[in-house]
Formats: sequence, structure tokens, C-alpha cells
Amino acid sequence: MSQTLAAVSGNLGSIGYGLAAIGPGVGVGIIFGNGTQALARQPEAAGLIRANQILGFAFCEALALIGLVMPFVY
Repeated sequence: MSQTLAAVSGNLGSIGYGLAAIGPGVGVGIIFGNGTQALARQPEAAGLIRANQILGFAFCEALALIGLVMPFVY
């Protein structure tokens, strides 16, 4: 006779999104880390560097949002 100690419920998409959220998190860290280094090396280019940081951040977050929606598509 076997006993069930814990039941696993939920769908696989939520686990997939949890794993997929690692990529954008690392990407955002790299963007702002390298942006900080660039600002320290060339403070006169702050406007251009900041604009590129915001653009890269938006692309990374868009990937995270697409990953959030995909489990609900199926």
C-alpha cells in the first residue's frame, strides 16, 4: 500500500516561466552594470549611455513579459 505524502499541482508553464525569468534578470544586471562602468569612464557621454541603457532594459523586460504570457496561450 502506497501513501501520497504531497501532491504536486499546477501546470508546467509556471515552472517554465520561473526558469525563463532568469534570462531577463541576468540581462538587466549586465546592462546596468556595464552602464555604470561606462558612465565612470566617460561621464561626458552620460546622455547617450543612459538612452542605450533604457532601450536595452525595455527589450529585456519585453522578453520577460512575453515569457509571462506564453503559459496562458495554451
